Amino acid sequence: MGAAPSVPRDRSRKLQVIGAGYGRTGTTAISLAIEKLYDGPVMHGGTQMIGREDAYMKKLVDLHKTGTNKHRLMYLLREITAGFVGITDCPGILFIPELMELYPEAKVVLVTRDPEKWWKSIEPVAKNVSFWWLKPLLFPLPGLRWVPELMEGMVLKNRTLYGMDMKPGVDLLKSHNAHVRKVVPKDRLLEMEISDGWEPLCKFLGKPIPDEPFPRSNDAAATEQRFKEAVLNALVIWAAIISFTVMGMYVVWSIWALSHEEQPVLEIVA
Repeated sequence: MGAAPSVPRDRSRKLQVIGAGYGRTGTTAISLAIEKLYDGPVMHGGTQMIGREDAYMKKLVDLHKTGTNKHRLMYLLREITAGFVGITDCPGILFIPELMELYPEAKVVLVTRDPEKWWKSIEPVAKNVSFWWLKPLLFPLPGLRWVPELMEGMVLKNRTLYGMDMKPGVDLLKSHNAHVRKVVPKDRLLEMEISDGWEPLCKFLGKPIPDEPFPRSNDAAATEQRFKEAVLNALVIWAAIISFTVMGMYVVWSIWALSHEEQPVLEIVA
């Protein structure tokens, strides 16, 4: 996984762990831990958004447009999660009851963090996806072109669940954690912090403790760097498109001008 998205090779594998912690609570570290314990891919929302193909991203967008059509919602969730042993970050954390219904054997892990530190970390990310120009800018890039629309869908889902958008500060995390505690039965829920390490997680999942340190990877910087690189790539593509368009218009105009240029009249001397 890391800063690159995991893509399942065996789509018959099913979710074993639902990571319920909001983004920037240690979702990358818990994803790597789940991958280690189950020897399989984890769908970490942040890295999936940055690196997946058009068809997959379109499904993520459609997931937020199902409305009251539960059959369609469950179908899309099944398609999106097929082959993964775990799921973390958005948009999965916004569909926890549905994921529990789809995977009744899966357990839920809520990673918590100090709300003030969390908001300081996530606020710049929220701002980065709110620029009005992102949608036209990213349009030439397969996969990434869907990110602005996906973020809009997640903002609307946040409003539905918590009555607020992506920018209310620490109350968003508090509301989300309260929602998780409300919808997840106690026997299926583990609350932990990344600093707790392997012991509570392995005990909850019934797995032996690995003989290595708990993952401390924080791919926030790497993900942001990949996003910045994508923006620069989009700018280069748009520059090329505009250049070729201008060049094409010039060629067309030149041909038209030549075709309408007055031809000299040759006088015939008798």
